Amino acid sequence: MQTNFSAEQLKDPATAEADKILRACVHCGFCTATCPTFALLGDELDSPRGRIYLIKDMLEKGRPADALTVKHIDRCLSCLACMTTCPSGVHYMHLADMARVHIEKTYPRPLADRLLRALLGVVLPYPNRFRLALAATRFAAPFTALYPRLGRAGQRLAAMMRLAPRTLPSSPAFPRSAPPSSGKTVARVAILSGCVQQVLRPSINDAAARLLARLGIEAVSVKEEVCCGALLHHLGKEAGALAQARRNVDVWSAEIGRQGLDAIVITASGCGTMIKDYGFLLRNDKAYAAKAARVSMLAKDVTEFLATLELPEPISLQGITVAYHSACSMQHGQKIDALPKQLLRQAGFEVRDIPEGHLCCGSAGTYNILEPEIALRLRDRKIANIMKTSPDLIATGNIGCMSQIASGTSIPLFHTVELLDYAFGGPKPKELNLP
Repeated sequence: MQTNFSAEQLKDPATAEADKILRACVHCGFCTATCPTFALLGDELDSPRGRIYLIKDMLEKGRPADALTVKHIDRCLSCLACMTTCPSGVHYMHLADMARVHIEKTYPRPLADRLLRALLGVVLPYPNRFRLALAATRFAAPFTALYPRLGRAGQRLAAMMRLAPRTLPSSPAFPRSAPPSSGKTVARVAILSGCVQQVLRPSINDAAARLLARLGIEAVSVKEEVCCGALLHHLGKEAGALAQARRNVDVWSAEIGRQGLDAIVITASGCGTMIKDYGFLLRNDKAYAAKAARVSMLAKDVTEFLATLELPEPISLQGITVAYHSACSMQHGQKIDALPKQLLRQAGFEVRDIPEGHLCCGSAGTYNILEPEIALRLRDRKIANIMKTSPDLIATGNIGCMSQIASGTSIPLFHTVELLDYAFGGPKPKELNLP
Protein backbone atom coordinates (compact mmCIF):
# COMPACT_ATOMS: atom_id res chain seq x y z
CA MET A 1 0.00 0.00 0.00
CA GLN A 2 1.30 3.44 -0.90
CA THR A 3 1.24 5.97 1.91
CA ASN A 4 1.62 9.73 1.90
CA PHE A 5 2.70 10.76 5.38
CA SER A 6 4.82 13.89 5.48
CA ALA A 7 8.40 13.85 6.74
CA GLU A 8 7.21 15.84 9.75
CA GLN A 9 4.50 13.29 10.55
CA LEU A 10 6.97 10.43 10.33
CA LYS A 11 9.06 11.96 13.10
CA ASP A 12 6.37 10.70 15.48
CA PRO A 13 7.18 7.07 16.42
CA ALA A 14 3.51 6.03 16.40
CA THR A 15 2.96 7.49 12.93
CA ALA A 16 6.13 5.84 11.65
CA GLU A 17 4.87 2.50 12.98
CA ALA A 18 1.47 3.04 11.34
CA ASP A 19 3.22 3.82 8.04
CA LYS A 20 5.20 0.55 8.26
CA ILE A 21 2.05 -1.47 8.97
CA LEU A 22 0.06 0.18 6.18
CA ARG A 23 2.81 -0.36 3.62
CA ALA A 24 2.76 -4.11 4.36
CA CYS A 25 -0.86 -4.41 3.16
CA VAL A 26 -1.20 -5.63 -0.45
CA HIS A 27 -5.03 -5.32 -0.68
CA CYS A 28 -5.37 -9.08 -1.21
CA GLY A 29 -8.61 -9.37 0.76
CA PHE A 30 -7.76 -12.67 2.44
CA CYS A 31 -8.72 -11.00 5.72
CA THR A 32 -12.33 -10.59 4.61
CA ALA A 33 -12.78 -14.37 4.61
CA THR A 34 -12.15 -14.68 8.34
CA CYS A 35 -13.52 -11.38 9.69
CA PRO A 36 -16.61 -11.99 11.87
CA THR A 37 -18.21 -8.60 11.24
CA PHE A 38 -17.76 -8.89 7.47
CA ALA A 39 -19.23 -12.40 7.61
CA LEU A 40 -22.31 -11.02 9.38
CA LEU A 41 -22.73 -7.63 7.76
CA GLY A 42 -21.16 -7.99 4.31
CA ASP A 43 -19.91 -4.38 4.33
CA GLU A 44 -16.38 -3.81 3.05
CA LEU A 45 -15.92 -1.09 5.67
CA ASP A 46 -16.64 -3.73 8.32
CA SER A 47 -13.70 -5.80 7.11
CA PRO A 48 -10.04 -5.30 8.08
CA ARG A 49 -9.19 -4.09 4.57
CA GLY A 50 -11.97 -1.50 4.67
CA ARG A 51 -10.99 -0.34 8.14
CA ILE A 52 -7.37 -0.04 7.05
CA TYR A 53 -8.43 2.41 4.34
CA LEU A 54 -10.43 4.44 6.87
CA ILE A 55 -7.53 4.51 9.34
CA LYS A 56 -5.03 5.43 6.61
CA ASP A 57 -7.14 8.36 5.45
CA MET A 58 -7.68 9.62 9.00
CA LEU A 59 -4.04 9.37 10.08
CA GLU A 60 -2.49 10.65 6.85
CA LYS A 61 -4.64 13.75 6.85
CA GLY A 62 -4.14 14.22 10.58
CA ARG A 63 -7.84 14.95 10.87
CA PRO A 64 -10.21 14.28 13.75
CA ALA A 65 -12.12 11.04 13.54
CA ASP A 66 -15.53 11.31 11.90
CA ALA A 67 -18.73 9.41 12.64
CA LEU A 68 -18.30 6.96 9.74
CA THR A 69 -14.79 5.97 10.79
CA VAL A 70 -15.78 5.64 14.45
CA LYS A 71 -18.78 3.46 13.57
CA HIS A 72 -16.70 0.90 11.70
CA ILE A 73 -13.71 0.92 14.06
CA ASP A 74 -16.08 0.47 17.02
CA ARG A 75 -17.57 -2.54 15.26
CA CYS A 76 -14.14 -4.21 15.08
CA LEU A 77 -13.83 -6.95 17.70
CA SER A 78 -10.02 -6.93 17.62
CA CYS A 79 -10.33 -10.70 17.37
CA LEU A 80 -7.21 -10.67 15.16
CA ALA A 81 -8.45 -13.48 12.89
CA CYS A 82 -7.30 -11.26 10.04
CA MET A 83 -3.72 -11.42 11.32
CA THR A 84 -3.78 -15.22 11.31
CA THR A 85 -4.99 -15.17 7.71
CA CYS A 86 -2.86 -12.31 6.34
CA PRO A 87 -0.08 -13.59 4.04
CA SER A 88 1.76 -10.25 4.26
CA GLY A 89 2.09 -10.07 8.05
CA VAL A 90 0.10 -6.85 8.45
CA HIS A 91 0.04 -6.10 12.19
CA TYR A 92 -3.58 -5.00 12.24
CA MET A 93 -3.76 -5.14 16.05
CA HIS A 94 -1.31 -2.29 16.52
CA LEU A 95 -2.90 -0.26 13.74
CA ALA A 96 -6.39 -0.63 15.24
CA ASP A 97 -5.02 0.29 18.67
CA MET A 98 -3.55 3.51 17.22
CA ALA A 99 -6.88 4.31 15.59
CA ARG A 100 -8.74 3.89 18.87
CA VAL A 101 -6.32 6.23 20.64
CA HIS A 102 -6.81 8.81 17.88
CA ILE A 103 -10.59 8.45 18.13
CA GLU A 104 -10.50 8.87 21.90
CA LYS A 105 -8.49 12.07 21.54
CA THR A 106 -10.35 13.67 18.65
CA TYR A 107 -13.95 12.43 18.50
CA PRO A 108 -16.68 13.87 20.76
CA ARG A 109 -18.86 10.85 21.47
CA PRO A 110 -22.48 11.26 22.55
CA LEU A 111 -22.87 11.80 26.29
CA ALA A 112 -24.44 8.38 26.99
CA ASP A 113 -21.60 6.66 25.16
CA ARG A 114 -18.95 8.64 27.05
CA LEU A 115 -20.58 7.87 30.39
CA LEU A 116 -20.82 4.14 29.73
CA ARG A 117 -17.22 3.90 28.55
CA ALA A 118 -16.07 5.87 31.56
CA LEU A 119 -18.09 3.60 33.86
CA LEU A 120 -16.56 0.47 32.36
CA GLY A 121 -13.11 1.96 32.74
CA VAL A 122 -13.49 2.80 36.43
CA VAL A 123 -15.31 -0.40 37.46
CA LEU A 124 -14.14 -3.48 35.55
CA PRO A 125 -10.37 -3.20 36.22
CA TYR A 126 -10.97 -3.00 39.98
CA PRO A 127 -12.20 -6.25 41.58
CA ASN A 128 -13.81 -4.66 44.65
CA ARG A 129 -15.70 -2.11 42.56
CA PHE A 130 -16.72 -4.79 40.08
CA ARG A 131 -17.99 -7.04 42.86
CA LEU A 132 -20.11 -4.20 44.24
CA ALA A 133 -21.45 -3.39 40.78
CA LEU A 134 -22.50 -7.00 40.25
CA ALA A 135 -24.20 -7.07 43.64
CA ALA A 136 -26.17 -3.98 42.59
CA THR A 137 -27.48 -5.67 39.43
CA ARG A 138 -29.99 -7.65 41.49
CA PHE A 139 -31.97 -4.43 41.91
CA ALA A 140 -31.89 -3.68 38.19
CA ALA A 141 -32.48 -7.22 36.94
CA PRO A 142 -36.31 -7.23 37.36
CA PHE A 143 -36.57 -4.45 34.77
CA THR A 144 -34.39 -6.11 32.11
CA ALA A 145 -37.29 -6.66 29.72
CA LEU A 146 -37.93 -2.91 29.64
CA TYR A 147 -34.38 -1.82 28.78
CA PRO A 148 -34.45 -2.52 25.02
CA ARG A 149 -37.26 0.02 24.70
CA LEU A 150 -34.79 2.73 25.70
CA GLY A 151 -32.88 2.55 22.42
CA ARG A 152 -29.17 1.83 22.14
CA ALA A 153 -28.44 2.74 25.75
CA GLY A 154 -31.17 0.35 26.87
CA GLN A 155 -29.81 -2.45 24.70
CA ARG A 156 -26.44 -2.02 26.36
CA LEU A 157 -28.03 -2.14 29.80
CA ALA A 158 -29.87 -5.31 28.81
CA ALA A 159 -26.57 -6.82 27.65
CA MET A 160 -24.97 -6.08 31.02
CA MET A 161 -27.90 -7.73 32.82
CA ARG A 162 -27.66 -10.75 30.54
CA LEU A 163 -23.97 -11.21 31.30
CA ALA A 164 -24.17 -10.60 35.06
CA PRO A 165 -24.14 -13.87 37.06
CA ARG A 166 -27.09 -14.56 39.34
CA THR A 167 -24.80 -15.40 42.22
CA LEU A 168 -21.17 -14.57 42.93
CA PRO A 169 -18.65 -17.22 43.96
CA SER A 170 -16.82 -16.96 47.24
CA SER A 171 -13.44 -15.26 47.45
CA PRO A 172 -10.51 -17.13 45.93
CA ALA A 173 -8.70 -19.73 48.02
CA PHE A 174 -5.39 -19.19 46.21
CA PRO A 175 -2.98 -17.77 48.79
CA ARG A 176 -0.28 -15.20 48.15
CA SER A 177 2.22 -18.06 47.94
CA ALA A 178 1.55 -21.71 47.14
CA PRO A 179 4.61 -23.91 47.81
CA PRO A 180 5.16 -27.15 45.90
CA SER A 181 3.25 -30.10 47.36
CA SER A 182 6.26 -32.40 47.00
CA GLY A 183 8.58 -30.03 48.82
CA LYS A 184 10.95 -29.97 45.84
CA THR A 185 10.83 -26.72 43.84
CA VAL A 186 11.15 -27.15 40.08
CA ALA A 187 10.44 -23.50 39.26
CA ARG A 188 8.99 -20.33 40.75
CA VAL A 189 6.24 -18.40 38.95
CA ALA A 190 3.85 -15.52 39.49
CA ILE A 191 0.20 -16.16 38.66
CA LEU A 192 -1.64 -13.09 37.41
CA SER A 193 -4.61 -12.53 39.72
CA GLY A 194 -6.55 -10.61 37.09
CA CYS A 195 -9.50 -8.34 37.75
CA VAL A 196 -12.75 -9.61 36.20
CA GLN A 197 -11.75 -13.27 36.47
CA GLN A 198 -11.00 -13.22 40.19
CA VAL A 199 -14.55 -11.97 40.77
CA LEU A 200 -16.45 -14.15 38.29
CA ARG A 201 -14.45 -17.39 38.51
CA PRO A 202 -11.77 -17.47 41.22
CA SER A 203 -11.71 -21.27 40.91
CA ILE A 204 -9.59 -20.88 37.75
CA ASN A 205 -6.52 -19.56 39.55
CA ASP A 206 -7.19 -21.93 42.44
CA ALA A 207 -7.03 -24.84 39.99
CA ALA A 208 -3.87 -23.50 38.35
CA ALA A 209 -2.13 -23.09 41.73
CA ARG A 210 -3.10 -26.59 42.88
CA LEU A 211 -1.94 -28.23 39.68
CA LEU A 212 1.33 -26.32 39.59
CA ALA A 213 2.01 -27.12 43.26
CA ARG A 214 1.63 -30.85 42.60
CA LEU A 215 4.10 -30.48 39.74
CA GLY A 216 6.73 -28.88 41.96
CA ILE A 217 6.09 -25.26 41.02
CA GLU A 218 6.05 -22.50 43.63
CA ALA A 219 3.30 -20.09 42.58
CA VAL A 220 3.00 -16.60 44.03
CA SER A 221 0.51 -13.81 43.60
CA VAL A 222 2.20 -10.42 43.65
CA LYS A 223 0.08 -8.22 45.88
CA GLU A 224 0.82 -4.88 44.20
CA GLU A 225 -0.13 -5.91 40.66
CA VAL A 226 -3.07 -4.21 38.94
CA CYS A 227 -5.24 -4.80 35.88
CA CYS A 228 -3.14 -5.73 32.84
CA GLY A 229 -4.47 -2.65 31.04
CA ALA A 230 -6.25 -4.46 28.22
CA LEU A 231 -9.65 -3.02 28.99
CA LEU A 232 -8.54 0.61 28.94
CA HIS A 233 -6.28 -0.10 25.97
CA HIS A 234 -9.16 -1.34 23.83
CA LEU A 235 -11.26 1.65 24.86
CA GLY A 236 -8.52 3.89 23.44
CA LYS A 237 -7.56 5.20 26.88
CA GLU A 238 -3.84 5.02 26.24
CA ALA A 239 -2.51 6.92 29.25
CA GLY A 240 -4.43 4.79 31.75
CA ALA A 241 -3.52 1.53 30.03
CA LEU A 242 0.19 2.38 29.93
CA ALA A 243 0.12 3.46 33.58
CA GLN A 244 -1.25 0.04 34.52
CA ALA A 245 1.35 -1.66 32.33
CA ARG A 246 4.18 0.28 33.99
CA ARG A 247 2.85 -0.57 37.43
CA ASN A 248 2.87 -4.27 36.63
CA VAL A 249 6.31 -4.09 35.06
CA ASP A 250 7.57 -2.45 38.25
CA VAL A 251 6.06 -4.98 40.66
CA TRP A 252 7.05 -8.04 38.64
CA SER A 253 10.56 -6.66 38.11
CA ALA A 254 10.83 -6.15 41.87
CA GLU A 255 9.70 -9.75 42.45
CA ILE A 256 12.28 -10.96 39.94
CA GLY A 257 14.91 -9.00 41.85
CA ARG A 258 13.83 -10.43 45.23
CA GLN A 259 13.50 -14.16 44.61
CA GLY A 260 13.40 -14.59 40.86
CA LEU A 261 10.62 -15.73 38.51
CA ASP A 262 10.83 -18.39 35.84
CA ALA A 263 7.54 -17.28 34.29
CA ILE A 264 4.53 -15.04 34.72
CA VAL A 265 1.66 -17.49 34.30
CA ILE A 266 -1.60 -16.11 32.94
CA THR A 267 -4.95 -17.91 32.98
CA ALA A 268 -6.94 -15.32 30.99
CA SER A 269 -5.82 -15.27 27.37
CA GLY A 270 -6.99 -11.69 26.84
CA CYS A 271 -4.60 -10.59 29.57
CA GLY A 272 -1.88 -12.76 28.10
CA THR A 273 -2.09 -11.07 24.71
CA MET A 274 -1.82 -7.68 26.40
CA ILE A 275 1.10 -8.53 28.68
CA LYS A 276 3.02 -10.18 25.86
CA ASP A 277 2.70 -6.82 24.07
CA TYR A 278 4.16 -4.74 26.93
CA GLY A 279 7.55 -4.76 25.22
CA PHE A 280 6.07 -3.13 22.13
CA LEU A 281 3.81 -0.71 23.99
CA LEU A 282 6.66 0.63 26.13
CA ARG A 283 9.39 0.34 23.50
CA ASN A 284 9.91 4.11 23.34
CA ASP A 285 10.01 4.59 27.12
CA LYS A 286 13.70 4.54 28.03
CA ALA A 287 12.96 3.84 31.67
CA TYR A 288 10.75 0.85 30.92
CA ALA A 289 11.64 -0.58 27.49
CA ALA A 290 14.09 -3.22 28.71
CA LYS A 291 12.06 -4.17 31.79
CA ALA A 292 8.85 -4.42 29.76
CA ALA A 293 10.53 -6.61 27.15
CA ARG A 294 11.69 -8.93 29.91
CA VAL A 295 8.19 -9.17 31.38
CA SER A 296 6.74 -9.91 27.95
CA MET A 297 9.30 -12.67 27.47
CA LEU A 298 8.37 -14.25 30.82
CA ALA A 299 4.61 -14.09 30.18
CA LYS A 300 3.17 -17.54 29.46
CA ASP A 301 -0.35 -18.82 29.11
CA VAL A 302 -0.90 -21.53 31.70
CA THR A 303 -1.13 -24.18 28.96
CA GLU A 304 2.18 -22.97 27.48
CA PHE A 305 3.85 -23.39 30.83
CA LEU A 306 2.25 -26.76 31.57
CA ALA A 307 3.53 -28.07 28.23
CA THR A 308 7.10 -27.62 29.52
CA LEU A 309 6.45 -29.85 32.55
CA GLU A 310 6.25 -33.60 33.01
CA LEU A 311 2.61 -34.38 33.71
CA PRO A 312 1.54 -37.49 35.68
CA GLU A 313 -0.82 -40.19 34.51
CA PRO A 314 -4.40 -38.86 34.51
CA ILE A 315 -7.35 -40.39 36.31
CA SER A 316 -9.87 -42.36 34.24
CA LEU A 317 -12.39 -39.95 32.73
CA GLN A 318 -14.61 -42.50 30.91
CA GLY A 319 -14.70 -40.63 27.60
CA ILE A 320 -15.97 -37.20 28.58
CA THR A 321 -16.52 -35.21 25.38
CA VAL A 322 -15.24 -31.64 25.37
CA ALA A 323 -15.87 -28.97 22.75
CA TYR A 324 -12.81 -26.74 22.87
CA HIS A 325 -13.47 -23.09 22.06
CA SER A 326 -10.19 -21.41 21.17
CA ALA A 327 -10.47 -17.80 22.36
CA CYS A 328 -9.45 -15.24 19.75
CA SER A 329 -6.83 -13.81 22.07
CA MET A 330 -5.41 -17.32 22.37
CA GLN A 331 -5.42 -18.61 18.80
CA HIS A 332 -4.97 -15.30 16.95
CA GLY A 333 -3.37 -13.06 19.56
CA GLN A 334 -0.89 -15.56 21.01
CA LYS A 335 -0.88 -18.16 18.22
CA ILE A 336 -1.73 -20.94 20.69
CA ASP A 337 -4.38 -23.22 19.22
CA ALA A 338 -3.43 -26.91 19.14
CA LEU A 339 -1.60 -26.99 22.49
CA PRO A 340 -4.61 -26.73 24.88
CA LYS A 341 -6.40 -29.46 22.91
CA GLN A 342 -3.32 -31.67 23.09
CA LEU A 343 -3.18 -31.24 26.87
CA LEU A 344 -6.87 -32.06 27.25
CA ARG A 345 -6.46 -35.19 25.13
CA GLN A 346 -3.40 -36.16 27.17
CA ALA A 347 -5.58 -35.78 30.27
CA GLY A 348 -8.07 -38.27 28.85
CA PHE A 349 -10.81 -36.05 27.44
CA GLU A 350 -12.29 -36.60 24.01
CA VAL A 351 -11.79 -33.21 22.39
CA ARG A 352 -13.86 -32.07 19.43
CA ASP A 353 -13.14 -29.10 17.22
CA ILE A 354 -15.92 -26.57 16.78
CA PRO A 355 -16.95 -25.68 13.21
CA GLU A 356 -15.97 -22.12 12.28
CA GLY A 357 -13.62 -22.21 15.24
CA HIS A 358 -11.76 -19.16 13.93
CA LEU A 359 -14.80 -16.92 14.41
CA CYS A 360 -15.22 -14.84 17.59
CA CYS A 361 -17.93 -15.65 20.14
CA GLY A 362 -18.70 -11.93 20.44
CA SER A 363 -17.19 -11.31 23.87
CA ALA A 364 -14.05 -9.35 22.93
CA GLY A 365 -13.53 -7.52 26.22
CA THR A 366 -16.38 -5.04 26.53
CA TYR A 367 -17.62 -5.53 22.96
CA ASN A 368 -20.60 -7.61 24.11
CA ILE A 369 -21.75 -4.57 26.09
CA LEU A 370 -20.86 -1.79 23.64
CA GLU A 371 -22.02 -3.62 20.48
CA PRO A 372 -24.67 -5.98 21.88
CA GLU A 373 -26.56 -6.67 18.63
CA ILE A 374 -23.53 -7.98 16.74
CA ALA A 375 -22.18 -9.73 19.84
CA LEU A 376 -25.46 -11.59 20.35
CA ARG A 377 -25.51 -12.78 16.74
CA LEU A 378 -21.94 -14.03 17.06
CA ARG A 379 -22.72 -15.75 20.36
CA ASP A 380 -25.69 -17.59 18.90
CA ARG A 381 -23.66 -18.60 15.85
CA LYS A 382 -20.90 -19.91 18.11
CA ILE A 383 -23.33 -21.89 20.27
CA ALA A 384 -25.02 -23.38 17.19
CA ASN A 385 -21.62 -24.60 16.02
CA ILE A 386 -20.79 -25.95 19.47
CA MET A 387 -24.05 -27.94 19.49
CA LYS A 388 -22.99 -29.68 16.28
CA THR A 389 -20.24 -31.44 18.27
CA SER A 390 -22.68 -32.86 20.89
CA PRO A 391 -20.36 -32.14 23.81
CA ASP A 392 -20.69 -32.95 27.48
CA LEU A 393 -18.64 -29.87 28.36
CA ILE A 394 -17.18 -26.73 26.80
CA ALA A 395 -13.61 -25.72 27.57
CA THR A 396 -11.85 -22.46 26.81
CA GLY A 397 -9.00 -20.34 28.11
CA ASN A 398 -10.60 -16.93 28.61
CA ILE A 399 -13.10 -15.70 31.19
CA GLY A 400 -14.76 -13.32 28.73
CA CYS A 401 -15.61 -16.18 26.38
CA MET A 402 -16.89 -18.22 29.30
CA SER A 403 -19.30 -15.48 30.36
CA GLN A 404 -20.44 -14.79 26.81
CA ILE A 405 -21.13 -18.39 25.84
CA ALA A 406 -22.67 -19.27 29.21
CA SER A 407 -25.26 -16.52 28.71
CA GLY A 408 -26.79 -18.57 25.87
CA THR A 409 -26.39 -22.25 26.79
CA SER A 410 -26.84 -24.63 29.70
CA ILE A 411 -23.86 -26.80 28.71
CA PRO A 412 -21.29 -26.59 31.54
CA LEU A 413 -18.29 -24.37 30.76
CA PHE A 414 -14.82 -24.79 32.24
CA HIS A 415 -11.48 -23.16 31.92
CA THR A 416 -8.97 -25.59 30.41
CA VAL A 417 -6.86 -25.58 33.58
CA GLU A 418 -9.87 -26.50 35.76
CA LEU A 419 -10.30 -29.69 33.73
CA LEU A 420 -6.56 -30.41 33.71
CA ASP A 421 -6.35 -29.95 37.48
CA TYR A 422 -9.15 -32.47 37.97
CA ALA A 423 -7.74 -34.97 35.49
CA PHE A 424 -4.30 -34.86 37.06
CA GLY A 425 -5.36 -35.44 40.63
CA GLY A 426 -7.21 -32.33 41.77
CA PRO A 427 -10.71 -32.08 43.24
CA LYS A 428 -13.71 -32.56 41.03
CA PRO A 429 -15.19 -29.16 40.03
CA LYS A 430 -18.61 -28.73 41.61
CA GLU A 431 -20.11 -27.81 38.24
CA LEU A 432 -18.98 -31.13 36.75
CA ASN A 433 -22.15 -33.20 37.05
CA LEU A 434 -20.79 -36.28 35.34
CA PRO A 435 -19.82 -39.70 36.73
